[in-house]
Amino acid sequence: MRDAQGFTGKKVEIYSLPYSSINMWSTENAGGFLDTTAEVELWTRAGHIKVRLHKGVDIRKLDMLIANALLKG
Repeated sequence: MRDAQGFTGKKVEIYSLPYSSINMWSTENAGGFLDTTAEVELWTRAGHIKVRLHKGVDIRKLDMLIANALLKG
């Protein structure tokens, strides 16, 4: 995860979250042609995390990545 802070966004906090700590997730986007707001919500052992994604991130590919990491048996 990357969190840019401050007016200029120069202060950046980066932290990692192992797939094994994710209990549940959801992904969301409006699905429209000009949609620029996609989000991922993660419910983890550390708490609830909501991440807004940049325009251009393929939310379906991200969803499949998480599903493959968590659900394969």
